[in-house]
Amino acid sequence: MIHRWMSQPASLVLTAVSALTLSSCGTGDGSDDHGKSAAAGTAATPSASRTAPEPSRSDRPQISSPAGLSYAFDWPRTGDKEKNAVLADSEQSIRAVDLAIVKQDALDPAYLHYYEGEAAAGTEKFIQNYVDQEATITGSYRFYDPRLSVREDGTASFTYCEDQGRVYVKYLRENRIRKTEVTAKSYVEYRTSLKRDSDGVWKVQGVYSKSGSAACQP
Repeated sequence: MIHRWMSQPASLVLTAVSALTLSSCGTGDGSDDHGKSAAAGTAATPSASRTAPEPSRSDRPQISSPAGLSYAFDWPRTGDKEKNAVLADSEQSIRAVDLAIVKQDALDPAYLHYYEGEAAAGTEKFIQNYVDQEATITGSYRFYDPRLSVREDGTASFTYCEDQGRVYVKYLRENRIRKTEVTAKSYVEYRTSLKRDSDGVWKVQGVYSKSGSAACQP
């Protein structure tokens, strides 16, 4: 099973400490698909994001969906400009990390636009874990149940769920996809802390994750 990040108990700091063990992902049935999309043969691709469009800035990185990955962000508009901006930047930050993994670049500038401090350092280690093992990801993600609080001091707390049931590790050298079963641990809850910078970008400061969260079970 894929896990993006694991928590440090003492604080909301993103870290890559064995959150994803590529050599033993999940409890699959042992069958691997060679050279096929992990999404093939599964349910239809999730619907497109309903998040408000990303705030307009000419110097924001252009982040396209990485090849082999699709996303459904069930984060509807809130009617609040700042909350919509947090949702939009959070969506882009997730895509940017996956893009760095696909590009095999632990210092890709796109994700560094949305992470800073300890969160950026932890994300770099997380991506480097894939690079070291010549692995990437493929399949379909779904993000849902957003819970968001924006404060007057320019900080925000954002909690959401992730369905990883149709996302798999792909080993590049072997062109092999490791299929895994869907279990309770496929559903992950994230609690993120963000801060708005002087250009209006909501940057991730820290992430706490819990796989198998009861709050995210279908």
